[in-house]
Amino acid sequence: MRIESFFAAVLTAVALVGCSPANPVLEIEGGKVRGVESSVQGVYIYKGIPFAAPPVGDLRWKEPQPVVPWEGVKVADTFSAGAMQAKHDSSNPWTSEFYWEDPAFSEDCLYLNVWTPAPGKPGKKLPVAMWIHGGAYTGGWGFEPEFDGKVWAEKGVVLVTINYRLGIFGFLTHPFLTEESPNHVSGNYGLLDQVAALKWVHANIAAFGGDPDNITILGQSAGAGSVKTLVSSPLTGNLIKKAIIQSGGGVNVRPSGAPVQPAGSMMEFIGNAWKTAFDWAGYDTLEKMRAASTEDIFTLPARYAAETGAPTQQGLRPVVDGYLSLESFDEAALGGRIKDIPYMIGYTREDMGNPEEGIRRFCDLRNAAGQPVYAYQFAHALPDDEAGSHDMKGAFHSSELWFMFKSLDRGDRPFTQADWTLAEHVVSCWTNFAKTGDPGLGWKPYTPAAPDFMVFDLSEDGASDASAMGAPLPRRE
Repeated sequence: MRIESFFAAVLTAVALVGCSPANPVLEIEGGKVRGVESSVQGVYIYKGIPFAAPPVGDLRWKEPQPVVPWEGVKVADTFSAGAMQAKHDSSNPWTSEFYWEDPAFSEDCLYLNVWTPAPGKPGKKLPVAMWIHGGAYTGGWGFEPEFDGKVWAEKGVVLVTINYRLGIFGFLTHPFLTEESPNHVSGNYGLLDQVAALKWVHANIAAFGGDPDNITILGQSAGAGSVKTLVSSPLTGNLIKKAIIQSGGGVNVRPSGAPVQPAGSMMEFIGNAWKTAFDWAGYDTLEKMRAASTEDIFTLPARYAAETGAPTQQGLRPVVDGYLSLESFDEAALGGRIKDIPYMIGYTREDMGNPEEGIRRFCDLRNAAGQPVYAYQFAHALPDDEAGSHDMKGAFHSSELWFMFKSLDRGDRPFTQADWTLAEHVVSCWTNFAKTGDPGLGWKPYTPAAPDFMVFDLSEDGASDASAMGAPLPRRE
């Protein structure tokens, strides 16, 4: 026996001896894995499980590839690196709320995390939720402080949070990459990562007690935009059974007479612009582009912008490519070509823009398709300290995240018992929807006869009166 194999066998035996029946070693793609117990008795966390090969070297700017197998038992007790992105500082108003503790950032980022109350019990068939973080497709990670899944697991839902490639590593279009691709596309690598994660969940989640045939995808901001793309993509098949769209807008109508962009045309246009930038930097072959250091590629947009005045992040976001994305979400929704599943959709009161009209349009379309849709507004103004020192005020974009994960103890706001009661109401609605497609707790679907939103707020005196949480949102004329 080779000495490497001998030590692998010893480590496996040690792990098996230390593994209790409640926390068994699981067999998944790539090898064996064991989780760690959370602060909630009976809930286990699996941190940093690879769902694809590291997208580095020759795999930079390629579709995600199969997991690289490992030997022995991987003890999943450490979160991975986040995708490459800029470090967060006080210039970002969300830093003090969500990004106050940056992890390491790396191109090697394709990992996910699982919270479950039933590891090793495939017969449990618990509902599954896959969370896609926001961050404008350039920032964020799947284990931000507010993304604590233990309450979801405690309520009987297996929660999965994922990383995906961001910025220039996740959304670069370039003619060299298009020419190389067997599908004649480039860009959308971060979305392809999300598809790979979804397929991984379907193939492996039974080992964690989850039901592969009851998967809800949900996301906020850019994560909500990702959800919209995934429910309109042919690559996701029938894997998605329910979807939650948080602060991602609704359906916009193209101005009368405006031309429809052919699939791939914007990809080609943006790709040529990026070729100019890469040629400027001396990366005029695909080999040079992949041999360049992570830092050189990551800083290229800023260096090129400083030299030429070009937008720093031009085009580094999802694009209609004719493969993963055949058309815009708006066109797909208006044409009845999105998944016929239950949806929850909403926004925060002080959200970006005014998404209410587009959300109502989406709800009307889903009503016409005969599928239930639940609309909400998160209206609760987050409490501030006496000095009013927090930059973000009111029910700002992303403020509902502390409540849907019931992770208020991970923030620095002076939350009260009423906030905790509201969080219990919110997380119960979200997990109920993941279970059955119905959030319950008095929340009725949006219909032409009752086009109301569930409003999540407290009464004027701060009491946690459930009737105040369920007040309808008046329709704006």
